[in-house]
Amino acid sequence: MVSAKEPTIAMFSGLSIIFVHFLCWATCVTALPGQLRKEEKLWPENFTRILDRLLDGYDNRLRPGFGGPVTEVKTDIYVTSFGPVSDVEMEYTMDVFFRQTWVDKRLKYDGPIEILRLNNLMVNKVWTPDTFFRNGKKSVSHNMTAPNKLFRIMRNGTILYTMRLTISAECPMRLVDFPMDGHACPLKFGSYAYPKSEMIYTWTKGPKNSVEVPEESSSLVQYDLLGHTASTDTIKSITGEYVVMTVHFHLRRKMGYFMIQTYIPCIMTVILSQVSFWINKESVPARTVFGITTVLTMTTLSISARHSLPKVSYATAMDWFIAVCFAFVFSALIEFAAVNYFTNIQIEKAKRKGVKSIPECSAAPVQKEICTEETSTIHFNNTTRQDF
Repeated sequence: MVSAKEPTIAMFSGLSIIFVHFLCWATCVTALPGQLRKEEKLWPENFTRILDRLLDGYDNRLRPGFGGPVTEVKTDIYVTSFGPVSDVEMEYTMDVFFRQTWVDKRLKYDGPIEILRLNNLMVNKVWTPDTFFRNGKKSVSHNMTAPNKLFRIMRNGTILYTMRLTISAECPMRLVDFPMDGHACPLKFGSYAYPKSEMIYTWTKGPKNSVEVPEESSSLVQYDLLGHTASTDTIKSITGEYVVMTVHFHLRRKMGYFMIQTYIPCIMTVILSQVSFWINKESVPARTVFGITTVLTMTTLSISARHSLPKVSYATAMDWFIAVCFAFVFSALIEFAAVNYFTNIQIEKAKRKGVKSIPECSAAPVQKEICTEETSTIHFNNTTRQDF
């Protein structure tokens, strides 16, 4: 009996072992996703290790692909505030978000997080483009309450670097048509040290869409912002060829201020100078006051109009307008002076003719009486002629 039960016991033991192995396998498979989820939850807490691993052996003095392919830096600009524009200094100011994107394969990483969103402290530890503004007079990077910089690293090593800048740049102006003029103010930027053979710049969304200027961002008083154009150029220098990115902001001057401040007062002054011709020519003080006052008024207007302009060596459209108005006003004063002068000459000539027509009187008493009567008659007749 014992020998007959032994195969059954052996079979049962084998099945038990298989069942135990199955339970262990099922338990491991069930626990594995939980462990992965736990590791994923712990991953953000290990950023320090990830960044240290990325920066291990990283040299920020060398550009990406050093000694190999050209580094491409994609750029775009978002203008948050445009203006003011200074005619005297020939410059303009604007506040922008300046974005740069490039690929650094040394910063590739593997992990469940698609983008590493880092603060400005990481910027100093990696390579960044040496971009500068060629026609900039003064550029300020904002640091309140912390440096206004955005830095992100993607899995494939793509880097996004954004800065908030306030830029004051030169704007060459030709003021021949002032105040009916328009200008194209450029913004030029590129690499300071890397020539075209090592680093190039391109527009992220193409020349038409890479520069955004919302309507509410324009804070101009004397200009209308008509639009902008973007282009890419290459310049040559002693140290090599460099890529230069250029954005032109097209401006048109508003006429309202100058119509009220200069044009209308000049027109009214010219009209006032012509009123003096309605005053009697014998009223010398009144006509003189009119003439001198209008001349001084035009002089004051011409000086005040020049205060809003740089000291250019050529005449503007407003200068020519003021000069013509001044000529009308001054000619009115000269005309009155000429009329007064020739009128006095005619009076003197008339008096001389009257004196010459008086006969010479002899010394005889009878003849003196006759001469006196004739002289009084002549004077009376002359007075009568002049009055009538």
